[in-house]
Amino acid sequence: MPHASPWWTPDVHADRRPFLIGRNRIQSALRRFFGERDFMDVDTATLQLSPGNEAHLHAFATEALGPDGSVQPLYLHTSPEFACKKLLAAGERRIACFAHVYRNRERGPLHHPEFTMLEWYRAEESYETLMRDCAEVLALAAETTGTRSFAYQGRICDPFLEPERLSVAEAFARFAGIKLLASIAEDGTTDREGLAAAMRKAGLRVADDDTWADLFSRVLVEKIEPNLGFGRATILDEYPVAEAALARPTLRDPRVAERFELYACGVELANAFGELTDAKEQRRRFRLEMSEKARVYGETYPLDEDFLAALAIMPEASGIALGFDRLVMLATGAARIDQVLWAPVAEAGA
Repeated sequence: MPHASPWWTPDVHADRRPFLIGRNRIQSALRRFFGERDFMDVDTATLQLSPGNEAHLHAFATEALGPDGSVQPLYLHTSPEFACKKLLAAGERRIACFAHVYRNRERGPLHHPEFTMLEWYRAEESYETLMRDCAEVLALAAETTGTRSFAYQGRICDPFLEPERLSVAEAFARFAGIKLLASIAEDGTTDREGLAAAMRKAGLRVADDDTWADLFSRVLVEKIEPNLGFGRATILDEYPVAEAALARPTLRDPRVAERFELYACGVELANAFGELTDAKEQRRRFRLEMSEKARVYGETYPLDEDFLAALAIMPEASGIALGFDRLVMLATGAARIDQVLWAPVAEAGA
């Protein structure tokens, strides 16, 4: 049965059009922003041999038919990351990419099966530089739409204030009363029972089959994320190595990695790394991720051997993936992600 008010009807489109105009203006402003800073605007293929190797990301699968009728499995990428890093290996030094990306099992006010990711990479530059980029991008989006504040579900954030920088360990202590690093060994291995005991003491639910990663995610989602990005944006920094499969460990503490996420109004906007360039270690982490995917979902994705080979010549770099549609939502005041998409994906059953 058709949806009562499809996005293409004139009255619905008229309501959405101000958000869409804001989207176009922000995208144009960001292209200028990166162009003025000597970033190369790149475009990567959507079809890939591997969609990515994170346990809880789900891809769309397809097949490529050769002229001889041969069949090659392919996937719609969940991120342009692998291709962008190959370009760094090829010799590019600053690149930015607006890419349509695809994630299965995702749909809601902040999620869509197809959305736009803005990724940018800086070769031989620290990931703290990306934090400064984030502050400028937030301010630019607000300036472009003429707003003084971001808002989502009653939460307010000033995009012109310097973001707060908060470590994951500090956030666990502040919002959940848990000493996270007590459950992580020097080599990065995790203590499931130690974290479970701390959570029970804090009055949080623990299931018998929860892994350390499950417990970590529950605290993050239930206790920490709802408190981030109020008043000003928050940079949640130094994730445990076990939760940063593509990032290198920090120099000061091998238990945590050069990974941060950017939040505004309780909404996760971006995920950044000091990039891991050790191919052997990356392969080991991917295999762990795929082992977990097999355990939880009964499927795995292939490794991109070209990507692992490219890491051998890829320079030290920092990179970030920003959910462009979410940024547009906050800057325009939209309530749902489909309001800022020119042509949303058809909904099952609609």
